[in-house]
Amino acid sequence: MLAVTRPLLTTVALVGLFTSGAGAALAAPAQEPGPSGPGTLVSRFDNGSFEYPVARANSFTTYQAGQFIGPWEVTAGAVDLVDDGLWQPAEGDQSLDLNASDAGAVSQTFTTTPGEAYTVTYALAGNTAGGPALKTGQVRVDGQNVQDFSFDITGRTPTAMGYIKRQVTFVATAPTTTLTFASTVGSAYGPVVDDVQVTSCSCPC
Repeated sequence: MLAVTRPLLTTVALVGLFTSGAGAALAAPAQEPGPSGPGTLVSRFDNGSFEYPVARANSFTTYQAGQFIGPWEVTAGAVDLVDDGLWQPAEGDQSLDLNASDAGAVSQTFTTTPGEAYTVTYALAGNTAGGPALKTGQVRVDGQNVQDFSFDITGRTPTAMGYIKRQVTFVATAPTTTLTFASTVGSAYGPVVDDVQVTSCSCPC
């Protein structure tokens, strides 16, 4: 992982309920398959909906620390890439459970312009197959926690995941930035993230 200076950070609160396929979304870069592996740096944020590689049909594929999901590196524990035959994604055909057997984390490093503000928007839900009911985790920028998140799975089902949309804004201080989603749940049933988008904006956002 590239070493970069920690940025000045501003958090933005929960912005409301998210329904798959409904409502206006922030513009996102095209999500095209690209290179992955140690030392790979994408020039733009990519694969925010975890659409590649393809997970096992009607099931999931587990990725361990050090493995890659496109440009995303699993940086702690293990995670599950989940097909829409197992549960409802927020966008596209796949989503990511941040817990496989225990808490996991994924990171992506991409180019940024120092001094420019960026908004990270994502859809959040939880694995309904087991407890705890409250799924928790963190959004990190260059290793610094910029937002704690939580999702209560009470009343949710695989066909009605109840995604909510969250966002957080940071100001880049280096030509590269590493974005991380990390679970803080100690079980095999973690928070689920999908439809991650990163957009630049003029300050103040």
